[in-house]
Amino acid sequence: MSIDAILEKAVNGERLTQEDAVRLYESDEIEKMGAAANEVTKKWHPEPITTFVIGRNVNYTNFCDTYCRFCAFYRAPGSSEGYVLSDEEIFQKIQETQDVNGTEILMQGGTNPDLPFSYYTDLLRNIKKRFPGITMHSFSPAEIFKMVEVSGLTLEEVLRDLHEAGLDSVPGGGAEILTEETRKKVSRLKCTHDQWLECMKTVKKVGMHGTATMVIGLGESNEERALHLQRIRDAQDEADCFLAFISWTFQPDNTNMKGEKITPEGYLKNVAISRLFLDNIANFQSSWVTMGPEVGKRSLEFGCNDFGSTMMEENVVSAAGTTHKVNTNEILQLIREAGKIPAQRDTKYNTLKVFEGDQSAEKDFIMQN
Repeated sequence: MSIDAILEKAVNGERLTQEDAVRLYESDEIEKMGAAANEVTKKWHPEPITTFVIGRNVNYTNFCDTYCRFCAFYRAPGSSEGYVLSDEEIFQKIQETQDVNGTEILMQGGTNPDLPFSYYTDLLRNIKKRFPGITMHSFSPAEIFKMVEVSGLTLEEVLRDLHEAGLDSVPGGGAEILTEETRKKVSRLKCTHDQWLECMKTVKKVGMHGTATMVIGLGESNEERALHLQRIRDAQDEADCFLAFISWTFQPDNTNMKGEKITPEGYLKNVAISRLFLDNIANFQSSWVTMGPEVGKRSLEFGCNDFGSTMMEENVVSAAGTTHKVNTNEILQLIREAGKIPAQRDTKYNTLKVFEGDQSAEKDFIMQN
């Protein structure tokens, strides 16, 4: 059965169904899907610009009582290999980020049961006091639900307090696949798919945005992938809570789980299908940190308009044996090799600087907001 009618429907702005998505996942016509996804991307982003953000991952603790089978980063509470970074260590990492014109800190860690809620609010206040210009894009829904548990507050109260203390945006980590069938197999103690979605909708309610994510290769079916996309699209329809969508592949090395090692083609197919299905999310990030720079470059032809973060530091994916490091100059080069114009953005996708021509010909843009 041809997928042409499904692709035509998406390019014409008609909504795809879950059945359409399953049919695309079953097809091996990846280049055709990529071409259609590229057409949809051009409607969102007519200019040949690919954005990126200069940011740093700060993994403030690796103590975690969620015990996800696919994670090689966490250590059980009480482990001699566990840590909680001191405030001074965190401040130093943020200072180093600012020193290279970085604007975003992606602070994430394990679900540490021994940290009181005041740890997070005090830390955020101290960060903002020292670094008022930095954007804190931090704490995934799983961490936020741990804060709900240790504080006795409601989800909305926790998010309001975090926002008032200095949290600006919430990353969508921990979505994995938003079906209980897969979640119970790979992370049975993590928040449910309903809780993850509730968290992201509440993030918007208290005045912030978040991102939506997806991990493939966990043993999920094509039907589950389609349902994941449907649930993301429904939440966006309801709350307009997602500024971007990012998908990546399960990294099985050094973990307690045998999963599927997704090929670059499988990753690119998922990017394209997601772009065709998620007709209400403007920005799609490339996952070069798991797939490598060259595949990241190709993803710019399969629906991605953003190269994500420079990731000055990253410990979770690298713990699973994936260590793709790219600095700003390499990002500029990769984007140009893909035939695009690189531009630095902030967390809210405002353009800060467009790098036209060579690096000496930089053009500063005034932020629109």
